[in-house]
Amino acid sequence: MGLPMKDAVDRLTPLGVMVLALLREGDMHPYEMLRLMRQRHHDRLVAITNGTMYHTVGRLEKVGLLGEVGVDRDGNRPERTTYTLTEAGRAIVSEWVRRELVRIDRPAEFRVALAEAHNLDRLEVAELLRRRRDALAEAHQLYRTGRDKSRALGTPEQFLIEVERSELLLEAELHWIDTLIDRLERHTLPWGVAEIPDSHRHHREREAIRP
Repeated sequence: MGLPMKDAVDRLTPLGVMVLALLREGDMHPYEMLRLMRQRHHDRLVAITNGTMYHTVGRLEKVGLLGEVGVDRDGNRPERTTYTLTEAGRAIVSEWVRRELVRIDRPAEFRVALAEAHNLDRLEVAELLRRRRDALAEAHQLYRTGRDKSRALGTPEQFLIEVERSELLLEAELHWIDTLIDRLERHTLPWGVAEIPDSHRHHREREAIRP
């Protein structure tokens, strides 16, 4: 039975998002998903094991975000169930990405949302990143103001190095996000499936791992 959209988004894990996003490329079984994710180094974003993959697929099927389309057996190999993305699953990826792109308190989720942002329209992503930028700018100002006040009160510099690091990292992210927004709005960054060449390695990878 499916869940209301908000509840489903709240319960969705980063690995679940990546599984659903992967199924946008076509139906596949968990073993193929696992190999593709490792081949594309998605394990730098989320922890991926055989156990977590099959558990995640089972949970996604239970709530109606993906569905079985067939069971295959090749020789003495175990049966492999192939799954397809449901309309609810397709929609929830976009909703999850929208939510996480603007939040600045969940860095791990943001990395996954950024990796899957190409599932949204470029101008929508630019607008979401602009909202994120506003929140980052506010946080950057708070760090700067706090550090200045601490210095004025004579706080030893050694106690402020973590604050200084956070301020500089925010400053770097603000510069990066400004550049990305500009590239999206000027259409100088290829975006979306329609702008991926047929020769792109992701297409070749999928063919290469098929038995």
